[in-house]
Amino acid sequence: MTEEFRVNGDEILAKIKELVKEGNIRRVIIKNEEGKALIDIPLTVGVVGTILAPQLAAIGAIASLLTRGTIVIEKEDEN
Repeated sequence: MTEEFRVNGDEILAKIKELVKEGNIRRVIIKNEEGKALIDIPLTVGVVGTILAPQLAAIGAIASLLTRGTIVIEKEDEN
């Protein structure tokens, strides 16, 4: 299952943190306005904090270059 969120560049980092807190996310993809994937982060349950910390720095750098972007999240099937 996937969901997409259109956000301004300065909102990307906060939105990703919010989504990760909600849980059950398997992958986060950030796309530019043209739909090109800029970063694709697979998340593993149990090691999200360890893996996500260095990725947040990269997301912050990418977000500073974007005026608008799309966050695509892939969630685990709840069934």
